Amino acid sequence: MARALHKLTDRQCEQRREKRGRLADGGGLYLSHTASGAKSWVFVWQRGGKFREMGLGSYPLVSLKRARELAHGVRQILAEGGDPIAARREDAAKVVTFGDVADAFIESMESGWDNPKHRAQWKMTLGDTYCKALRSRPIAEVSTDDVLSVLRPIWTKKAETASRLRGRIERVLDHAKAKGMRSGENPALWRGHLDHILPPRKKLSRGHHAALPYAEAPAFMKRLREAPGLAATALELTILCATRTSETREAKWDEFDMKSAVWTIPAARMKGRRPHRVPLPPRAVEILGQVKGLGLSGTWVFPSVVKGGKESQALSNMAMTAVLKRMKLEGVTVHGFRSSFRDWTAEETDFPREIAEGALAHVVGDATERAYRRGDALAKRRELMEAWSNYLAG
Repeated sequence: MARALHKLTDRQCEQRREKRGRLADGGGLYLSHTASGAKSWVFVWQRGGKFREMGLGSYPLVSLKRARELAHGVRQILAEGGDPIAARREDAAKVVTFGDVADAFIESMESGWDNPKHRAQWKMTLGDTYCKALRSRPIAEVSTDDVLSVLRPIWTKKAETASRLRGRIERVLDHAKAKGMRSGENPALWRGHLDHILPPRKKLSRGHHAALPYAEAPAFMKRLREAPGLAATALELTILCATRTSETREAKWDEFDMKSAVWTIPAARMKGRRPHRVPLPPRAVEILGQVKGLGLSGTWVFPSVVKGGKESQALSNMAMTAVLKRMKLEGVTVHGFRSSFRDWTAEETDFPREIAEGALAHVVGDATERAYRRGDALAKRRELMEAWSNYLAG
């Protein structure tokens, strides 16, 4: 005769009991309780003359309804001659986590990302730096609370990073849903979901790179020229040419035409994906000559040097920032010197705006205007960069 099922009620499960014991729901499912009030589900069965049992979770985290669903799954495994405990171990080994899906998604998208920095940012933000707890969560179980646990600590402190991270988590979860790994609404969705929980995007401050007032730049440059190390030299060239950090540290010797004093940065290394010609002022040419004289033969102008004097790779991303810290220049960034240059141009010179923006490799005007302005005004920009170099020299 088949054993009766579903004997318990929700009210019976909720009642407090003073003694240790078990309440039978039927078919091998029991609600175990202790004198302290702790309750948990357990499934008991007999095989080969021996009783075995397996926990199904604590109550009320696992409800009566859910416990019955789990018990039904165990009965099916037993009916087929299987071992429920071994099956659980196998299922645990097969669990796909958020980290698994995030890594697979990045790998699948990498072919479309030609900027190494872009790939590095995705890997960093979806890695242990911000998503350490989230990465171990089964992808099918990632909830709104899980997403919020990642975003809330940085939502107002690092607004731009938090916004990008939310978007990346959303894309990973959408990818998982498209692959059939999860269902339901995306818990990282902004409009109509997280916008009801987190402060509106319009109230968040967008980060800007802290800049040294241009009036203080000449005195700083005098100190910088006296600072030892290749990173200090790279920083001086960056400031003189108003280039971005990556454009300088990843510079290669074949990009420079020393006879015409022009540095041509290829499109692949430019943020706007357009080649950029930088007219080199005399001091920049002098710096490059000094670096060449060091005898660091290789691809990079500013290599990272290992033991034995052999190059390993381009200069570290933080090398120039470290120079600023050693010089006690608190709160100022390498990128901020581009703002110093732009402020000086606007307030202290008569150079047209488009010449200054061109020096920074910024796009000026609409598509029609750019189509008629084919040249890059190299000669005029050379005058500007030489004036900037003279200003920095005091």
